[in-house]
Amino acid sequence: MEMNKKYDGLIFDLDGTMWNSTKPIVEAWNIILGKHPEIKRELIVEEDLTDCMGKTMYTIAAMLFPKEEEAVRNALMDELCLFENEYLEEVGGVLYPKLEETLKELSKEYPLYIVSNCQDGYIEAFLKAHKLAYLFKDTECWGRTFVTKGETNKILIKRNNLKNPVYIGDTQGDKQSAVDAGIDFIFASYGFGNVDEYNYKIEKFEDLTDIL
Repeated sequence: MEMNKKYDGLIFDLDGTMWNSTKPIVEAWNIILGKHPEIKRELIVEEDLTDCMGKTMYTIAAMLFPKEEEAVRNALMDELCLFENEYLEEVGGVLYPKLEETLKELSKEYPLYIVSNCQDGYIEAFLKAHKLAYLFKDTECWGRTFVTKGETNKILIKRNNLKNPVYIGDTQGDKQSAVDAGIDFIFASYGFGNVDEYNYKIEKFEDLTDIL
């Protein structure tokens, strides 16, 4: 597909696109699970989270705690997420190579945004832990909107009066959110997912400077 370079904003997914926070999230969640002996499941491992990437928090709760009633697992997920935000703010995650340099370069020409299916406070933890808030104009997430990622994209696009932004992500859900919002999609193939169609593909984060 042709690359349309007249973009007026770059909207980034977070997990699998800009960082990998799987290890510290597993650590944080197992700390909380240790306080809940009534929840019957093994310790969470990184593979459990890989299957969940890109999904909303209560969907993840249903996947990880299928034996628990909805109210119980959702309350547990709220507790996990709250602690996870604090934990990530302290320890951070693994940034993909040349992330800050590439974002800095791109920000000279484009306003940068983040839209994620995460809980409220998670994007802020990422920005604070790695001191990257200065690069982004605005962020939005499922934890504030409680709608699909496509609709969340639309909310951010409308709020910032964007006419032709592009979404950069690593999963089929990210691609679908771009389609739903009527915008182009760049596939980060180094991330967690596989995608059936895209406007452009990057194999490492810094490739963005070449195509944009």
